[in-house]
Amino acid sequence: MPKFYYVARNHAGVKETGIEEALTQEDAVVKIQAKGLIVINVIPEGVELFSDNAIKIKSKSKHGRVTSEDLMLFCRQLSTLIGAGVTILMSLEIIAKQVASRKLYDISMDLKKNMESGLSFHEALALHPKIFSGLWINLVESGEASGNLGVVLSRLAAYLEKDAEFKKKIISALIYPMILTIAGFGALIFLSLKIVPTFAEIFKSFDIALPFLTQVLIGISDFLKKYVLMIFLLIGGVIFVFREFIKTKTGRKSFEKFKFKLPIFGDFFLALNIERFSSGMSTLLESGVPILYSLEISERSVDNLIMADIIRKIKNDVREGKPMRDSFEHSGFFEPMVIQMVSIGEEIGELPQMFKRINSFYQEQCDTFLTRFVSMFEPFVLVFIGGIIGVMVIGMFLPIFELSKING
Repeated sequence: MPKFYYVARNHAGVKETGIEEALTQEDAVVKIQAKGLIVINVIPEGVELFSDNAIKIKSKSKHGRVTSEDLMLFCRQLSTLIGAGVTILMSLEIIAKQVASRKLYDISMDLKKNMESGLSFHEALALHPKIFSGLWINLVESGEASGNLGVVLSRLAAYLEKDAEFKKKIISALIYPMILTIAGFGALIFLSLKIVPTFAEIFKSFDIALPFLTQVLIGISDFLKKYVLMIFLLIGGVIFVFREFIKTKTGRKSFEKFKFKLPIFGDFFLALNIERFSSGMSTLLESGVPILYSLEISERSVDNLIMADIIRKIKNDVREGKPMRDSFEHSGFFEPMVIQMVSIGEEIGELPQMFKRINSFYQEQCDTFLTRFVSMFEPFVLVFIGGIIGVMVIGMFLPIFELSKING
């Protein structure tokens, strides 16, 4: 018989939760009311409940890893259930039965087991550091301490959703230029390895001296045919060595400095890092996490060693009682606008709101850059690839023109 999770109140106004077996949701409501309870919410087993109370049938497909989308959905469902009055233990049980990740199912059940043995929710999360970051653990601890776990989880879910949406924008903006570039160079390689050699065989029967451009193209084609495998192995070797190099602290810092100094793109990478930092800080501070802990979490969370060093210096200065504004200014990393907004936020006690505004500004700046980049990159690649193909076509037909002049 189907199971229904319910939230209800007794005649004294005390909230109660439980599980009721019934054929339909209406039958479950009748049974719950027969117990003298006032029904608040009834949730069928095997459905997904979202923040807008939309119901979706549980997916049967499972995968082994835990994706960012899995965590985002887990957080949103958890905040919705807790906000609806469902206990944390029952919420974990409900979510565990509908997650798309087998690993997240095991983790959810482990969280429930550890909490039943006496651990708090944030302590149970801390036992899975590879899945739940410091941001998760500290925000949950803040929510438990303040009694606003549902609100804090809702903010965390909003942060994860916003972050995921921003990453999708970046990926979507870069996919088309990458496809265009790969297709263009693929066409050039095809022409060099298949079309040019065919024309070269035809030209051998001509009793004329080949134009210089044609000779260069045939020479390039012969070189590629002879060493194409070696070229790809060399490229693969360079990529492998580069990836191993940037795994080291020195290599990674060198590459980060290189990215920040790039013309045009350097400003984008700078804006992207400030956007990530300000997004995390606004979420942490809004949820009641102290400024020092917020900076410490941000230091561990950012995916940039240079940025992490700057945040560590800011954290140490704040610990010594120095104004955050001075630390931001001395870093040489932040623009005057950011420094001024942080200064104002400190003075009026509105740092969370100021970081949110900084985040909105830089996110819009990154969006604008990506939009302009794609609109400019497309015609540039088309003209570049088209120009090379045009030169190849001219080079292949020049001997034919020369032959027609001789015969004429």
